[in-house]
Amino acid sequence: MTTLEQGTFSVPTRAEVSEKNQAIFDNLKKNLGFVPNLYAYFAKSETALADYLAFQNRKSTLRAKEREIVNLVTSQINGCLYCQSAHTVIGKMNGFSDEQIIEIRKGGASFDSKLDALVKFTASVVQNHGRATEESKKAFFEAGYTEANMVDVVIVIGDKIISNYIHNLTQFEIDFPLADKI
Repeated sequence: MTTLEQGTFSVPTRAEVSEKNQAIFDNLKKNLGFVPNLYAYFAKSETALADYLAFQNRKSTLRAKEREIVNLVTSQINGCLYCQSAHTVIGKMNGFSDEQIIEIRKGGASFDSKLDALVKFTASVVQNHGRATEESKKAFFEAGYTEANMVDVVIVIGDKIISNYIHNLTQFEIDFPLADKI
């Protein structure tokens, strides 16, 4: 029976991936303490894991907190519980409270006007497939963001759409504390 017939997708173990991906697994385990299932799943492809990590870890004009806003908003709109869960943990590591994370996922950040503009701009970009409203673009730029920041927001959205879609297609086990459903 094929994976498609079973309706299930499995996360590969270290022994089931290429030597190149095994080395990446070892590095992830050393740095994170484990290999997240999302990253492990990318290793089903010979090149996808390394490509994705390079893409995800690229230098950006956005601060870590701002990247987490983009990750949380995009994952919420795309309905990816895996990424909502992972980025709730990472958002807390970057200084957001549980309440702030919920508010961000709901589409606002009343605790910081600049971040609120970022939340609303990100939501507009994702919901409108890149055709953000003029209002959200104006507020984004008036909040002090630049065109370079806009490019980096779109790059982070693209990164997150990739992982959202992989998990939404496969529904493999979430290996982070589950995010609250809102």
